[in-house]
Amino acid sequence: MVTPELPKFRTYSYGKSAAQRVDAYWRDEGPRAKPRPTVLILHGGYWQSGDKGGGWKYFARRLTEQGFVVLSANYRLAPKAQWPAQRDDSLSALDFVKTHARLWNADPTRVAVVGSSAGGHLATQLGTFGTGTGQVRAVVALSPPNNPLMAFRDGVKPGATARQVKLRQAVTDLLGCVPDIEGDNSGERDDCWTRLDDAGTTTHVSAGDAPMLLMHGTGDFVPVAQSTELARALREAGVQATVKSVEGDLHATQMLDDQQTFPTIVSWLRKHLDAPAE
Repeated sequence: MVTPELPKFRTYSYGKSAAQRVDAYWRDEGPRAKPRPTVLILHGGYWQSGDKGGGWKYFARRLTEQGFVVLSANYRLAPKAQWPAQRDDSLSALDFVKTHARLWNADPTRVAVVGSSAGGHLATQLGTFGTGTGQVRAVVALSPPNNPLMAFRDGVKPGATARQVKLRQAVTDLLGCVPDIEGDNSGERDDCWTRLDDAGTTTHVSAGDAPMLLMHGTGDFVPVAQSTELARALREAGVQATVKSVEGDLHATQMLDDQQTFPTIVSWLRKHLDAPAE
């Protein structure tokens, strides 16, 4: 493992909540330096926990070595904040990055988003919400639960793991309701299903969305089916989507331990952000 030279670092507020913070990593190369392509990171944690620092600091430093400006955001967490607060915060963080891009010599027209697990889900939401490329130029998502309904159902299947059961509960905490998949509880059915549909990334797919690189471990408790379904919908809309599997029981940032994951991500980002190798 190579320890890169430390970039400049500062934390900013993009909203009034204590959770609405973003860390910036950049290199000051003088007033005549060309603006750099930019990456926004969204952390995982079942939409309930996690932090913009954590396991992302080393990754962010490595990306700055590759010529990117990197910003890593927190967002309001469930169950206190319910959907779509997490997507709203991700959009607000992205807007903050673009508005203040000159602070870090970042290019506001060349922004990609990278997310893991719940943050991967939020990343794919940014890539499809409205016209996805109106938000970001590219998406990289590690173990994204793009279909919360699938996650909810997987949590009660025979042989469901403890983490799948936890993810099922996380879906109900995110929505603030229990999806009525049996059709027995019509009182809250319509409102809960509306939120559930909105939280499903495939719901928002359309032409003009951001190209996506979607990665899962072969033994991931968030199965690759969570991404193959989304990739199929993107391709049918004319959007490039690549699904890759990494051998092992790896989830989210654990895939960064695989020697090929980081180079794969960097290559994808360079291609879609028009960023030549350093």
